[in-house]
Amino acid sequence: MGQNNHSSLHGFILLGFSDHPKLEMVLSGVVTILYLITLVGNTAIILASLLDSHLHTPMYFFIRNLSFLDLCFTTSIIPQMLVNLWGSDKSITFVGCIIQLYVYMWMGSVECLLLAVMSYDRFTAICKPLHYLVIMNPHLCLKMIVMVWGVSLADSLVLCTLTLDLPRCENNILDHFLCELPAMVKISCVDTTAVEMSVFALGIVIVLIPLFLILISYGYIARAVLRMKSKAGQRKAINTCGSHLTVVSIFYGTIIYSYLQPGNSASKDQGKFLTLFYTIIAPSLNPLIYTLRNKDMKSALKKLVKVDYKSTKM
Repeated sequence: MGQNNHSSLHGFILLGFSDHPKLEMVLSGVVTILYLITLVGNTAIILASLLDSHLHTPMYFFIRNLSFLDLCFTTSIIPQMLVNLWGSDKSITFVGCIIQLYVYMWMGSVECLLLAVMSYDRFTAICKPLHYLVIMNPHLCLKMIVMVWGVSLADSLVLCTLTLDLPRCENNILDHFLCELPAMVKISCVDTTAVEMSVFALGIVIVLIPLFLILISYGYIARAVLRMKSKAGQRKAINTCGSHLTVVSIFYGTIIYSYLQPGNSASKDQGKFLTLFYTIIAPSLNPLIYTLRNKDMKSALKKLVKVDYKSTKM
């Protein structure tokens, strides 16, 4: 790390929404509620799918991973954000900022790849139902998850290290509510074209290629569903895929709108609200999406609540 960065060792200032004090008060309440929903909802999904033997299938294995991911993703951002929203101190330590940057990039990359893996799982279940459990065996599922987390970690290490190596010339003010990669690039005092091109190239690999694979999977799924003679079979297939497709639409819709548009086409505040949506709002919606459309998950959650209720009465 360059000598010009020595002042940053004292920390960074996260401006967040400090130019809108009243909005900060409202946001602190909303974010706290959403964080609690995320914690309770995703923890419930993990416990319910682990305790109910009927949910020991590839689909719920990946849903558990998504819930765990959402817990990590939001926890890497929200506690620090709430500290900055509640008080006048908008600072974050140097180490805290670096950890947040790496974890944020890692978790974001994992979500992109994990959603693609989940779409392949749905494609196999609907298009090759007789061979589903043979193809999606526990060994393959584990290998896919290890690959997703490993490739995403490598992506995070490369991009974040390139960004942190940029000299900042004692500039430590980030116009965001978290230590995000584009915000870190903006405070550099040298030409950042090479880093931006690297971010764009890896962005295509991590964001657009998985999205392309998801669209291909759902193209085959749509064809298979239309060929089904049974209306009940069609409804079951649509319900099975509907939850995942909703999550994909919310996550990728905001990611693409945020990152794949001309630099000055969105205002700074709009960019912050979009980041707020896919990092905080989406993870709180995921448990609702997966439970409201899923009878098996509803049943497992009811069993979990009954077990907890009985244990409290004893």
